[in-house]
Amino acid sequence: MMGRDTEDFSGTTRFPPKPGTIRLPLALDALRTYDTIIDARSHAEWAQDHLPGAESFPVLTNEERVIVGTLYKQTSGFAAKKVGAAMVARNIARHLEEAFHDKPKSWRPLIYCWRGGSRSGAFTHVLRQIGWDAAQLEGGYKRWRTQVVGDLGRMPAAFTFVAVCGRTGSGKSRLLEALTHLGAQVLDLEGLAEHKGSVLGDLPNQPQPTQKQFETRLWQTLSTFDPTQAVFVEAESKKIGLLRIPDAIIKGMWEGQCVELMTSKPLRVELLCDDYVHLIGDPELLCFKIDCLRALHSNERIATWHSLVDKGDWKTLVAALLESHYDPAYDRSMFRNYRHIGQSSQIELAAVSDDGFRAAANRILSLSLHPPG
Repeated sequence: MMGRDTEDFSGTTRFPPKPGTIRLPLALDALRTYDTIIDARSHAEWAQDHLPGAESFPVLTNEERVIVGTLYKQTSGFAAKKVGAAMVARNIARHLEEAFHDKPKSWRPLIYCWRGGSRSGAFTHVLRQIGWDAAQLEGGYKRWRTQVVGDLGRMPAAFTFVAVCGRTGSGKSRLLEALTHLGAQVLDLEGLAEHKGSVLGDLPNQPQPTQKQFETRLWQTLSTFDPTQAVFVEAESKKIGLLRIPDAIIKGMWEGQCVELMTSKPLRVELLCDDYVHLIGDPELLCFKIDCLRALHSNERIATWHSLVDKGDWKTLVAALLESHYDPAYDRSMFRNYRHIGQSSQIELAAVSDDGFRAAANRILSLSLHPPG
C-alpha cells in the first residue's frame, strides 16, 4: 500500500509518502499502534484539541511562537527561521534529555504539528537520526481535523441509537452508568461534554472542553463501538451547555428507538438535590442561575424561587422548578424531536440506589431493541 499511488479521504490521487511519513485517514486502532503520539505544537494549540492520546512536547512554546510569528510578519521569513531554528533545537534537546532519554531502540513515536511542516519535520528528523522508527503525520492536525469532521458526518449512520428518555431528575445519567457496567455500548454525551445539560448543569470548577475537543472525544468513542449492537444515549437537544452535538449524531438519536425512565417526583427531587449539592452550597451562584430563566418566566415566579433559596427550602424549590420549567420544556422538546417517543418502552425506577438502577438497566437490556420502521 505504501509503494503505489493512493487516494486520500477527499478522493484526490496522491503520490506515495516519503519514508517516515504517515498519511491520513487513520483509524483509532492504527493510532494505538504507536508507543507515543507527540504533539509538537505549542501548549495553547494542544489545549484547544489534539489527537486521542497525544502528549504535548512543543518545539516552540506559546511565547516563542509569538516571537517567531512577529519576526516573520515584520522582518522576513529568513530572520524568523534563524531565530526559530535555535529555539526548536533547544526544545527538542530538552525533550530528549527530560522525556525520551530512556526510550528503547524499539520505541515508535508518531509526531505531528499544525500542517505536518517544519515543526514536526524537525522533530521527526532528529528522532530518526538517533535510530528510532519515528513517523511524521502528513498534513498534521489540520488534515486530522478534516478527517474527524468527515467521519462524524458518516459514522453515526452505521449505528442503531436507543435514546434513554425521562423527565429532568429521572436518573438517566446514572442509568447509563449502570448500562455501561453491564457491558452495553453507551455514548455518554454529558460526560464527554462535561456538563449536565441544563441551565444549572455546569460542573463545579470544570470548564467544558472546546467544540473541537468534544468532537474528537465523540470520534474516539464511536470508533470503539460495534455497529451490530445498540448504542444507548441520553435524550438531548442539539446543545449541551455551550457545545453542539454533530448533526448526524442528533439525527440518529431523534430517529432511533426510545425507552423512557419513569421516576416519581419525590425520587426526582431527591436525585436533583444530590446532583446539585454544589449549587445548594452556593446560594449566590444558584440565584444567578435562576436569573438566567427570566426571559421564560415572570418576575413574580423568579422572586418566589429566590425566596426559597433564601429560606434554604431546597426540596420545595426543586419541585417548583420541575413543575414550572423543566417538565413543560421536556414535553415540548421530546414530542417535537423524537419521532418514536410515543411508542417508547417505559421502565419504572423503584429506588435511587445502585440496585435500583441496575434492575432498571437489566429490564432495558431484556427488551427487543430493533431499528424503528
